[in-house]
Amino acid sequence: MNVCFAAIDFETANRESNSACSVGLVKVVNGEIIAKECRLINPQTYFIDEFISKHHITPEDVKDAPLFDKVWQELSPLLDGAEFIAAHNADFDRDVLYNCCDKYKITPPAQKFVCTVKIARACWKLKAAALNNVCDHLGIKLNHHEALSDALACAQIVINAMKDGYKISI
Repeated sequence: MNVCFAAIDFETANRESNSACSVGLVKVVNGEIIAKECRLINPQTYFIDEFISKHHITPEDVKDAPLFDKVWQELSPLLDGAEFIAAHNADFDRDVLYNCCDKYKITPPAQKFVCTVKIARACWKLKAAALNNVCDHLGIKLNHHEALSDALACAQIVINAMKDGYKISI
């Protein structure tokens, strides 16, 4: 398994795709997790209770946290050498990343996203492919809606799929 990739997960304050309040990022080289980072982000916007009840991040938690531009400056080097970025429901995380980059006038990463929902359905024929269901199927420990735990789970899904002979198409 000679591949380098990253897995990412965002939590947001509300339904706005530029309201990231937490990010988890994992780097994998040759099937081994070599780096993992998680950061709180001050989204400079309002929170809604529905989201707080899922990820348990409050405005108080992020009031002194750095803004996205500072967080991304620290974390983006983890994408160096990555062939792709994996995420569960990748459209969501890609939209959050691109919209946060746009908000802060940052060039988004060039890597294409691959979706671990699609991988789980194709590789293991899982109809119920929510992250917790895929993790249950593979025996992956998960603290759902905690950005680092979700990103680690995505990385492990890709690693397991590749071990099972699944070819990642980018």
